[in-house]
Amino acid sequence: MYRYIVIEGNIGAGKTSLATMMAQEYNARLLLEQFEENSFLPKFYEDPVRYAFPLELSFLADRYQQLKTQFQASDLFCPFTIADYFIFKSLIFASRNLESMEFGLYSKLFTIVSSVVPKPDLIVYLYLDLKNLKRNIEKRGRSYEQNIQYDYLDKIQQGYLEFLKQQQDLRILLVDTNAIDFVSKPEDYRWIRDIIIEEYPLGISRLSREV
Repeated sequence: MYRYIVIEGNIGAGKTSLATMMAQEYNARLLLEQFEENSFLPKFYEDPVRYAFPLELSFLADRYQQLKTQFQASDLFCPFTIADYFIFKSLIFASRNLESMEFGLYSKLFTIVSSVVPKPDLIVYLYLDLKNLKRNIEKRGRSYEQNIQYDYLDKIQQGYLEFLKQQQDLRILLVDTNAIDFVSKPEDYRWIRDIIIEEYPLGISRLSREV
């Protein structure tokens, strides 16, 4: 059984929903990204050039602090930890949002921070096409997200996929979720839950549900 699972994906992929559902079922320690507390996020969507650097720095600091605090505290009643983010998403988003000089500085800071947080036993990447991502974003109704463009979602998606392909020392499960609805359909949730708890080799394993 894995002790630390990360659910990842693009904006609107359903990371938090799936992580929460599994944590409740397995009585796992749940780590959720505290993005709604970040005052730079709405400003970034209004003026990306001006606010990208402080946004990415603040996210990195918040993610590091949360992971450090949580993994220093033992919880004997939780069989494992499940999170809706991997700290390397900081580097992925920064690579897409920052200018080259800013990204150079950011990368140095990220290297220091990421070296002292634990790596997950399994990363699950929920893959949705851009149309379905946009639909989910519109459905959940966060005002500052409503103007997110397809090209931004695409560059973030490509950043994730490029990063995942390069990882040989991590277990990565890439799941095509375009044909399922694990939030509303119990059978779809059971399917994705069951494949997540399987054992996988290092590198990328790709799965989709036949319909």
